[in-house]
Amino acid sequence: MKGLGRGFESLIPTELIDDEFDPTALEDKKESVLKELNIDDIIRDEEQPRREFNKEAIEALAASIKEHGVLQPIVVTKEEGKYKIVAGERRWRASKVAGLKKIPAIIRTLDSQNRLELSIIENAQREDLNAIELATAYAKLKTQFNLSASEIAVKVGKSESSIMNTMRLLTLPDEAKKVMVKEKLSEGVMRPLISRDEAVVKKLLPKIVEEGWTARKVERYFAEHKKASSAKAIKKSGFLKDENALSAKYNAVARISGRSLTFRCRSEAELKELIKNLL
Repeated sequence: MKGLGRGFESLIPTELIDDEFDPTALEDKKESVLKELNIDDIIRDEEQPRREFNKEAIEALAASIKEHGVLQPIVVTKEEGKYKIVAGERRWRASKVAGLKKIPAIIRTLDSQNRLELSIIENAQREDLNAIELATAYAKLKTQFNLSASEIAVKVGKSESSIMNTMRLLTLPDEAKKVMVKEKLSEGVMRPLISRDEAVVKKLLPKIVEEGWTARKVERYFAEHKKASSAKAIKKSGFLKDENALSAKYNAVARISGRSLTFRCRSEAELKELIKNLL
């Protein structure tokens, strides 16, 4: 499976984890059973501190589930003939709204859940993981154990900002993540590419690899690009006053582009009046 927003909850919009980069995928298979469960056999955890769920967000997720299905299983533990939700209550609620009768679920015992959490934490503390594997381990703690950025930071001995910055790498295009791992590119070099247009990322990747760009050079490229775009915008806006004056004078929308002046009329009558005024 595969997987910045305004907060930790939106770091991985799709809530998906790519097994290719999951350092604990094998442990997960040992400690888990994947099944489709009857949605009515699943209950929420009453000790789950989150009580309020945004209705519009649930309906939007339900619409997505109707179209694409549940892309990531929820996580449950079996308890007295029912299945209690460990992670994925939003997906469960949205699936009910979408009218699903069954939902994919990872079933764990409490002991296996604890063992897997410890395994992920131990892997996240290893020095030999690449940044994408590390980000995936953090994402697993977030999506399958409901841990916040601050909680993950405490468990793995790093700062909260470090956790969030590393997780943002998962929003890179798949090709960029694979190149990053293959070419052993640093987190610092790749971070400026986050949230950039995919076409721009694809254009820069070969240069970064072949020319050995540093993080500073990548940042300088975007700074210079932004500066050039701003200068172009300022130059264009220099004609704004003239455009407004011409529009008012001739009762038509005036636009100046390069060395061209154009007028746009709302009707044929206005066009005839414009021609008359210009002649």
